[in-house]
Amino acid sequence: MELQPDCSSVSSKPRATLTAQSSVMPAGGSVTLSCSVEGSAGWKFDWFRRDSVSSKAQIRSASSSNSGNYRCKGRMKSSQHETTEWSDSVTLTVSDNEPRPVLTVSPSWLSPGASVTLNCEVEHPSAGWSFYWYKALLPDGSGTAQDSYIIHGQTHTAGYVCRAGRGDPEYHTDHSRPKFVWSADVHSAASLTVSPDRVQHFTSDSVSLTCEGNFTEWRVRKFSEDGRLYSDCRRMTGSTCDINTSKSDTAVYWCESGSGEFSSAVNITVQNDGNGPILVSPVHPVTEGASVSLSCSLRTQKILSNVFFYHNDKLIQNDPRGELKISAVSKSDEGFYKCQYSGRESAQSWMSVKVTVSGADSSSSPVWLIVGLVCGVSLIIILLLLLYRCRQSKCKSLFSVIIIVIISISIDIDISLSICHG
Repeated sequence: MELQPDCSSVSSKPRATLTAQSSVMPAGGSVTLSCSVEGSAGWKFDWFRRDSVSSKAQIRSASSSNSGNYRCKGRMKSSQHETTEWSDSVTLTVSDNEPRPVLTVSPSWLSPGASVTLNCEVEHPSAGWSFYWYKALLPDGSGTAQDSYIIHGQTHTAGYVCRAGRGDPEYHTDHSRPKFVWSADVHSAASLTVSPDRVQHFTSDSVSLTCEGNFTEWRVRKFSEDGRLYSDCRRMTGSTCDINTSKSDTAVYWCESGSGEFSSAVNITVQNDGNGPILVSPVHPVTEGASVSLSCSLRTQKILSNVFFYHNDKLIQNDPRGELKISAVSKSDEGFYKCQYSGRESAQSWMSVKVTVSGADSSSSPVWLIVGLVCGVSLIIILLLLLYRCRQSKCKSLFSVIIIVIISISIDIDISLSICHG
């Protein structure tokens, strides 16, 4: 009888596991390679790349020469001949292009005091990043380990950027492009007026931005999307900034006083296409209930006919007069507007609607109607009880008075109900 070998007593080599913080890294960045073996006590590790073996587990100030496939294996410290199987390979890619994170804000347009969530995303996301957040009106950066950041109680328009960093020493990405959070309501002792009063302008237009308020020192600041967080007006005369517009003047502007007060911010967009139309819309929020007119204009022709108007990309009017009139603005009219003339579209601009205090007071009127109705019904019940007792004692004069009062109260209740439903 032929004996079969007993393979159960032969133990296979363990396999090492290789992990890296990231498989893609920017030039100048760092990455740490980690090799592990189950029950790894007593092992030391070798890393293999191309045709060489190295004991280095960290790459600092990476360059394109560090790209390639990496593997590792373990070797027992007590016995140089006892090794693990090679790990599966990990491919590292060093990019010469500096990564730039992408910032998103939600919501972009909000009611004063609402919360805003910022999200910072790095291309080829991986672990180990820290994120830094910068606010246009507060230039100090604050760092978090999460790629999102919530701002509670946002009450004014502001711009935000983020950047990411990781490694030791920490490598930082470039700043993201700025994103803006808009709020229609600001109570400030400073204000900004724009002349001409519109969001969109043609190149080489003369635009004046004037700061108003009981202050002696002013500066007009802007926050643009060309990579610069801040810049000040170069042609400031007293409290007025004069701009001869170019594409680089597309930005958010606000006034700052010498004592630190700042106005609400306004958006100015410069049309680079000299042959295209611009939308003429107010630069400041429109008060609820007020009237507003939007129009379309060319550089060579201010009054146009047969213009299409869009609200949030939905066609709302084809007016041969070339004007969109809203007689009493409501919150539902808030949003993005643009116009189209002869097949060419303007850029879109946001129109904010500011809710009035009286509108907020009127919302409480149903409460008072309900209170009045409850009191009226309670009084009727009391009078009915008096009427019942009066009939028992046959007091005819008081009986007539009670009937008249009940009829009057019933009429008042009917009027209140009609107001409530109407």
